[in-house]
Parts: sequence; structure tokens; C-alpha cells
Amino acid sequence: MAGAEGDDSLYPIAVLIDELRNEDVQLRLNSIKKLSTIALALEVERTRTELLPFLTDTIYDEDEVLLALAEQLGSFTVLVGGPEFVHCLLPPLESLATVEETVVRDKAVESLRKISQEHSPVDLEVHFVPLVKRLASGDWFTSRTSACGLFSVCYPHVSIMTHTFESTLITAVMHFRTLCSDDTPMVRRAASSKLGEFAKVLELDYVKSDIIPLFTALASDEQDSVRLLAVESGVSIATLLPQEDLEDLVMPTLRQAAEDKSWRVRYMVADKFSELQKAVGPEITKNDLVPAFQNLLKDCEAEVRTAAANKVKVFCESLPEDSRETIIMTHILPCVKELVSDTNQHVKSALASVIMGLSTILGKDNTVEHLLPLFLVQLKDEYPEVRLNIISNLDCVNEVIGIRQLSQSLLPAIVELAEDAKWRVRLAIIEYMPLLAGQLGVEFFDEKLNSLCMAWLIDHVYAIREAATCNLMKLVEKFGAEWAQNTIVPKVLGMANDSNYLHRMTTLFCINALSEVCGQEITTKHMLPVVLKMSTDQVANVRFNVARCLQKIGPVLDSSALQAEVKPVLEKLATDQDMDVKYFALDAISVLSLCTSCVAEMGHCGQLFSDVPACLSRIMQRQLC
Repeated sequence: MAGAEGDDSLYPIAVLIDELRNEDVQLRLNSIKKLSTIALALEVERTRTELLPFLTDTIYDEDEVLLALAEQLGSFTVLVGGPEFVHCLLPPLESLATVEETVVRDKAVESLRKISQEHSPVDLEVHFVPLVKRLASGDWFTSRTSACGLFSVCYPHVSIMTHTFESTLITAVMHFRTLCSDDTPMVRRAASSKLGEFAKVLELDYVKSDIIPLFTALASDEQDSVRLLAVESGVSIATLLPQEDLEDLVMPTLRQAAEDKSWRVRYMVADKFSELQKAVGPEITKNDLVPAFQNLLKDCEAEVRTAAANKVKVFCESLPEDSRETIIMTHILPCVKELVSDTNQHVKSALASVIMGLSTILGKDNTVEHLLPLFLVQLKDEYPEVRLNIISNLDCVNEVIGIRQLSQSLLPAIVELAEDAKWRVRLAIIEYMPLLAGQLGVEFFDEKLNSLCMAWLIDHVYAIREAATCNLMKLVEKFGAEWAQNTIVPKVLGMANDSNYLHRMTTLFCINALSEVCGQEITTKHMLPVVLKMSTDQVANVRFNVARCLQKIGPVLDSSALQAEVKPVLEKLATDQDMDVKYFALDAISVLSLCTSCVAEMGHCGQLFSDVPACLSRIMQRQLC
């Protein structure tokens, strides 16, 4: 019996071995994902003595299997017996940290960083620190790359009370220095990206004496991929230094990076500019960063200008209050004026997304005199995204100069675009109208833009009429059904008498859209009579759209209106001479009759059925019929 129990206890590991050796990658992957279950079956001691050695010895699988294994091991602490035995997880993770595939190494390093927090200071010194040293001095660049991400998480937790603490820390700095000058660019790149993180866990003296020289060397590396990562680390280092040391220790290197021959490095400087500005403080910002930012806004590469343009508002907001307006007007605004007419659409779009925010910084007079002309230029830009970014931020300007001033300056440009000869331009403005209406408010909208929205309903391009219909529905959602009843619905229903049958059909399309947001009372009292009247229209296209409209609004109506008013009209249309009219009328009768059977049984189903199969399916599920 005991032998049978022993055999049973071996079964999970035997299954794992079989599945890991299977030719099917998916089966091996599934086996790895079930490691925690297998470990629970084996219990902690056998997991440590059998499962982990087996995993360490068999790390040669497909990348996706190794990735799953690296992730699983990061959560294995409890399964090996808790923090006391967490060091047992180091061997397999160390092997995974040396494989060729980058994502596997990164995941192994992530898991190592995670379990480092669960080591005691003594275990860190005995088990984890030697692992980092082995990786840092490995023959293959893969292990040395992985080591770069582990220095910052292990050395801060080594017990400061031990006599080896100082020597351990010195050794760590020495190893990291070696990695920063490694022959392989990939290793220097990893070291450059982790330099700032490592600096944060060191004492200030070590930062000044050891980290700053490494930063300077990496920022001058022959590989631009190393230099650009040094920029981010430089920003982190700048936050650690006292103000009096920044100018001498960090700023010369960062100024050099802002003028680097590689656009990728300059792009990184532009992308991290607001963090750098916060780190160095107001004085250095005025003396060094303002000229650097000007140069980035004027950079010859569009990518750099785009990154810098994105930072215009944040940079200006963070300038010292006593000199903010002067700096903006003298140094930043001239660059912004050039970017408004930039040849690259991404630059203009980035600027358009932030330029409106300058109005709250500069105040009413400067906005009216200097910014509004720029807004007008961007409102007429050929690229829709530029126009959208301006319109979507109009509320910033509205707060500063007021709605009246805004209407006098910007609204004419919006109206001009709304009546543009190119229908795609008109379409773009329609799409922005609900956003604009929400910012300007209902009173201003009714006064200035309502007639424009109604005019789009009779545009000669179908896409415009369709978009205008959707626009009305969104406006009603913003302003409410009461506003629709007083302002929109009468004008829409008035189009039912238009001599152009296309405009009469637009009335039906609008009713389709508005019935949902206006509700039962408005639909029954105001819209339904017009639809029923249009059932006798001379144009067949109008009549079959009446049938479709009745089908659409039917679920919104009450049962008495369906039976007394809608059904007779549909039955008459079902005998129409035109085949399309007859087809859509019969289809509407089918759907609405099903809905009526629900109404008779339940009072009102409250559902909106688009076709007969869906309706039948819903009824069968509810066992109503």
C-alpha cells in the first residue's frame, strides 16, 4: 500500500516530464502554466528538491514556453516554503536570464526583482548578490544585460549591520562601471537605461564620485541608442543632486544631448523636457532650458519638433511666475507661430492639442492679440486632426476671453468651414459639432449654430445629410428632449412638405434617430402623425421608407397607437403596387405583430427589435408566445 502511495505521488512530476517532452508546443505551454498545481501536489519539499532542479536542467524550450516559465517562477515563493526557501528559485531564473530571447530575459529579471524583496538581508548577501555578480561577469552578453536590472533591487536590502556591507557596495559599483564600458552595445544600452535607477539607491557621495562619470561617458557613447537612454537616466540623477551641484555635474552633458547629432537623442530630450525642467529648478530653466527648448521647437527633424510641441503648455506653465509671460512672449511664442504653419501634419496636430492652454497662462489681452490669429489659421488647416484638436479645446479660450469674443473671432471660421465647397471638410465640422455645442452651451448654440445644423439636412451630398441626422441625435442627448421638442422637431417635421423627395426622406431618417432619444410622448404626439401622412407620398422611395420608419419607431409607441394608427397604414402599404414598398411593409407588420403579442401578454416589452429572427429568439427565450 505504501508503495502504491509512493507511485501515486510521483505521478504529477511524471506527467509534467511527459508533457514537457511532447512535440506539441501548446501542450508544453499548458503544462508550464499548470506548474503551481503540480507544485501543490508535490508539496514544498519535493518542489524544491525535484521540480526546480528538473526545470533548471531542461531550459531549452520554445521562447513562449520559457516566457511562461519565467513568469510562473516569480510567484512561486509560497510553493517552495516561503521566504526562508525563496533562494531555491534563483537557479532556474538565473538560467532564464541568460537565454537569447529578450522578452524571456526581461521576464526572468522581472521575477528576480520581485523575489528579491522576499529575501532576508542575510539571504540576499549569501545567495542573491553572488547571482548578480555571476551574471555581471558572464561570458555571454545576455547574462551581463540581465545583470544591469538587478543592482538597484538587491544592494539596498543587504544588511547595513554586516561587516561586508561597504565592500559589497563598492563591488557593486565596480561591476556596474564595468558593464557601462562593456564592448557589447546591448550591455551598455541596458546599463544606460538602469543607471538612474541604480543611482537612486546609492548615497549622494557615491552618486557624485561614481555615477556622474558613468553618466557622462554613456551620454558620449558612439551608439545613439546608448546616448538616448542616458538622457532619461540623467533626468533621474538630476533629481538627486542639490541645486548647487546641478550646473557643474549634469547640465553640461544634458546641454550636449539637446544638440546631439542624432535626432533620436534630441527626441528623447524633448520627450523628457518637462521632467528635466522640474528636476533642475527655475534658475537653470531660465538660463539653460529656455534656449534649449527653442532649438528643439526649431529642430530640423519633424519627430523632434512634434515631441517639443507636445510639451509647450507644460513647459510654459512650469516657468517661474515672475518671468513667465516675458519668456513666453519673447522666446516661445515666435517658435509657436512658425510651428502653426509647419510642413508636417504631426507637428501641427501636436501643437493644436496644447496651444489653446496658453490662453489661460497669457490672459485675455495676449490671447486676443497673439493667440486667436493662430487658432484661426489652425481651424482652416487641411488636416482634420489639427482642426479637431483646436475645436476640442475651445473651452480653454472661452474661460479667458468669454463667449462673445470667441464668437466674433473663431465662429466665422467655423461657419466658413461648415459651408466649404469640399464636402469632406463639411463632414469633418459636422463630426465636431456635438463637442463644440457642449462647450459653448445651449443658448449660444441656438443663436449661432442651430441654423447651420439644419442646413446640413438638405445638403446635396448624402453623406452630409446622414451625418447631420446623427448630429441631431447627439445634440438631443446633450441638451435634452424638451429642447428638441421646441427647437429641432418642428424644423425637421417641416421638411416633410418639401418639394424635393430627398429632403422628405431625410425627415424620416431624422425621426428614426430622434425617436429613441425623444421618448414615447414626443414621438407619438408630434412625429407619428407626420410619418403616417407621408405614407401617401407619390414617390415610392418615400413610401417604403415610411414602412421602415414605422418599424423602427414602433417599439417606442404605446400599444393603442400601434393597433389604431400604425397597423392600418402598414396594411395599406402592404398592398402597394411597388414591390419594395410592399416588401418593407410586410416586414414591418411581421416585426410589429410580434411586438404586439408581447405587449398583449406583458403590457410592454421595452425592447427594440431590428428583425424578425431576433424578435422570435427573444420571445422563445422568455417563453412569452
